[in-house]
Amino acid sequence: MKIALINTFYPPYNFGGDGVYVRRLAHSLARLGCDVRVLHDTETYKALAPKPFGDLTPLEEPSGVRVTRLESPIGPLSTLLTHQTGRPVAHGPALKEFFSEKFDVTHFHNVSAVGGPGMLSMGSGVRLYTAHEHWLVCPTHILWRHDREICDRRECVKCQAVYRRPPQLWRYTDFLKRQAAHIDAFIALSRSSAENHRRFGFEPEMQVLPSFLPDTPASSAQTTGIDQSKPYALFIGRLEKLKGLQDVIPAFKARPDLDLVIIGDGDFRGELEMIAGGAPNIRFLGKRPSEQLDDYYRAAAAVLLPSVCYEVFPLVALEALRAGAPLVARNLGPFPEIAEISGAGLLFDRPSEAAEAVGRLAGDPRLRAEMGARGRRAFETQWSEKIAFSAYFNLIAEIAARKGLRDTAEQAQSLTLKLANSH
Repeated sequence: MKIALINTFYPPYNFGGDGVYVRRLAHSLARLGCDVRVLHDTETYKALAPKPFGDLTPLEEPSGVRVTRLESPIGPLSTLLTHQTGRPVAHGPALKEFFSEKFDVTHFHNVSAVGGPGMLSMGSGVRLYTAHEHWLVCPTHILWRHDREICDRRECVKCQAVYRRPPQLWRYTDFLKRQAAHIDAFIALSRSSAENHRRFGFEPEMQVLPSFLPDTPASSAQTTGIDQSKPYALFIGRLEKLKGLQDVIPAFKARPDLDLVIIGDGDFRGELEMIAGGAPNIRFLGKRPSEQLDDYYRAAAAVLLPSVCYEVFPLVALEALRAGAPLVARNLGPFPEIAEISGAGLLFDRPSEAAEAVGRLAGDPRLRAEMGARGRRAFETQWSEKIAFSAYFNLIAEIAARKGLRDTAEQAQSLTLKLANSH
């Protein structure tokens, strides 16, 4: 089966979870025998990333994965043109060449800067779109109004002014609606995300499919340098205001019996360190190698998810559940459903409740172990590669049959059967 995956970001030209998700998806599909073509933009990353850039040497890809990187002689102006017109103005010829190849499945992800809604009519076969954020209904993608509060009603022009972004006039026409009609299925990774899209006026029905982590061997034990005799809450992620650490750090400063270990980096780190005020129980470790993360997860009393805006489905939550670490999460977005499904999460509304929940788990090893075990079981039954890809190929088979794409339907059914027989 030949599958195209299209996203604005892709490692090493990547900031967050969507690029990581697409790369993992590409590798997993290739392991199942699919021929995968990845298309991504480079100019948006270069426009937004801190200078100087890190290492942008292309990463090694497995057999079955080919990556096409879009560059433009007009640099970041190409991103601005797409943002303003909703069309692939600068990348048009390159996209035409890419899509001259026929695909069984064309799977769009975050295409806001690759070609905007104007590219949703491109491609062939079964056309899918996975929403990794709320770009379809929000010019800033994140439903965080005026850079200070959760959005509960549209004030888009004023909000974009706060973000210093010019208004996107195409959003005030039926252009997105017309282009969305070319997509066979819109995919949400959580019920919360699907509901937010409905609430803000997105008309096409969204299919909720499970997120996943690839089937990879557990990493061998690494030296983390953390004193594991003292319980700690673990945060892993980009250090930015939306992640909510500024709310919970004061609560942990007031609990010297608990450590807060923070892994990650970002522009907001300096302000967070000022809020921490040198408290010895709040530790900023910067970035850590991915092969070490499982050990941090396994030793944590809980993994902290304090985001102040609507996440879609953070991969950190799945990594924690797979490692047997309970979650302590803000009662917002996908976290209530993740806690309900897994039985491995405690929710908080007030920052003080976050530290209290971590303290409860740290003081009750049996509860922590029980919740960790429930989380591992839930990961295997709800979000494993086998579960997620069975749902994925079932959806493809159903759409392909409806469209009369017999070969694609048969290939998808064959892959579903292959997964069912795997261990």
